[in-house]
Amino acid sequence: MPIAPSLVMKFTRTHLILALLLLLGLGLRFWGLDSKPMWLDEVITAIAAMGRQYGEIPTGRFFPLSQLDEFFTVQPGLSCADVTRRLIATSPHPPLFFCLMYGWMNALRPGENWVWALRSLPALFGVGAIAAVYALNRVAFSPVAGLAGAAAMAVSPFGVYLSQEARHYTLPVLLITLGLLGLVQMQQDLQRHRFRPWVWLGWAAIAGLGLYVHYFCLLALAAQGGALLGWMLLHRGQMSRWGWGALGLAIAAMFLICLPWLPIFWEHMNRPETEWLGLADGILGRLSPLLQTTVGWVLMAVMMPAEKQPRAIAIPSALLMLGYAAWLGRLLWRSGRNLWGNTPQQPALTLLVGFLGLVLLEFAIIVYGLNKDITLAPRYNFVYFPAVCALAGLLLAQLPKGVNARRVWAIALAVGIVSSLVVASGLGFYKSFNPLKAASEMYSDDPTTPTHIVVSTPSTQEIALGLSFGLEIRRRAVQDHSTTPIRLGFLPQPARDAAFWESLATMPQPQEPPLNLWVVGSSQMPKPSFPQQVRLQRPPGSRPRRIRCAIAPDETHHAANYPYQGYVCQAGVGRVSRAPILLPPRSDPAAAAAGGW
Repeated sequence: MPIAPSLVMKFTRTHLILALLLLLGLGLRFWGLDSKPMWLDEVITAIAAMGRQYGEIPTGRFFPLSQLDEFFTVQPGLSCADVTRRLIATSPHPPLFFCLMYGWMNALRPGENWVWALRSLPALFGVGAIAAVYALNRVAFSPVAGLAGAAAMAVSPFGVYLSQEARHYTLPVLLITLGLLGLVQMQQDLQRHRFRPWVWLGWAAIAGLGLYVHYFCLLALAAQGGALLGWMLLHRGQMSRWGWGALGLAIAAMFLICLPWLPIFWEHMNRPETEWLGLADGILGRLSPLLQTTVGWVLMAVMMPAEKQPRAIAIPSALLMLGYAAWLGRLLWRSGRNLWGNTPQQPALTLLVGFLGLVLLEFAIIVYGLNKDITLAPRYNFVYFPAVCALAGLLLAQLPKGVNARRVWAIALAVGIVSSLVVASGLGFYKSFNPLKAASEMYSDDPTTPTHIVVSTPSTQEIALGLSFGLEIRRRAVQDHSTTPIRLGFLPQPARDAAFWESLATMPQPQEPPLNLWVVGSSQMPKPSFPQQVRLQRPPGSRPRRIRCAIAPDETHHAANYPYQGYVCQAGVGRVSRAPILLPPRSDPAAAAAGGW
């Protein structure tokens, strides 16, 4: 039977537009992919993806920053089991993403371009999620809604932010989107009284794999199951026994997939790294999650340079973001009000709205029931990001009468592209542990004055922090063709303890004074804990044997909750004041959030 020319034209046009959207999403995600510095969490990913271990980092001595190139080189010959064992010992994360990253880096062997290679796989997962949203909306609603949903994700600044992170967020976004696609198809099976085993078991496989990628996928899994179960209960008079049996079979299959990892999952839930992001006290503390959630929704659609900018830039940018969000939100609200209850896509719409509502309820329970304010970290909104894009695509595809749809689409697309470029250029979604500030203060291109940086590393998180500082300083030195001797060192003692300063005094170092010394303290280290003077050991055979370092005036700085202090070192012998005895540190939610779930 010949295919009608109009059908061929429609098919070609739809898929051509989809291809252009995928290319747009690809370009935005790979724009300046390696231009931003590697921050703490990405260094943690790099260590696992390279097949390296923290024990390979030398301690108790200074080493040149060029030695970092040796550490950030892929160690071949490891299996996923090897990567998993190392990850379990150092991090409360499931292993699948890190195994994939190791395989990716081992296959590429990128050499000096390893930062680009490390971030490219998450970026590709982000592009895959665009195609998955198209498939979701096409099956659930229509091809036009599919294209609109794909466009919403392609130009979302939040989507670009996630995709340019060498972290395990875009792979869960892809899996959650595919899970929602399977959920809609399961709903259609129930409506049509048919059973496609590959749909139900495919959903179970995707849901089960989510546990091995990111633990927050469990929130999506519970919300997906709850949304479908709630819809089935609302229509229980139309449900046959096989429908309930199929759901039970899918849940059982998912449980069997998760079963081998459940003991490790339980162990991870009780590790100290999961004690993070406490909810602030008081009325403002209780209301802040609501404000942060609203801001998170805005950032999915628009991002202007409003963070860490002069007021002349930040205030107009913030007003522009709020104005655009209000305009777009009003249009989507009108569209949703017209669609609800008056569309043949009502079952799928109910399912997606139910999923979104249940995830937000789960967030509220975690925030207000468990006192864990996960809204502080916008990245965790990845759990419901696919549903937001899918619903936005549906609402944009069916705008109310009287609205110039093409103008709305053009504005939304243009604002999204500009917002994504703002993110890709490093002007949005600043990291708590961004090494830019520390590197700009520690780095000196003066060839006559060496620089030493020593980092207190009582845990692996501080090692990753120190490595991120060293990587950014090394990048600047290479760009400037600097010949300044810059060395990095790690000491395992907390900088709050006198043992740290005693170890520093005997730490071998090859440079003659004068030199600059930077000491990076441990988390929540109060300012008075830095002594006014410290000592360094001179090179062998030098007289006098000690170098005296005096605290530099106005040189106490902070990267999030990690303080660092600058010293100026000269030859000489003198008594050194010891660090005062301090009270035990308070909990550090911002620090614990880095490298956390």
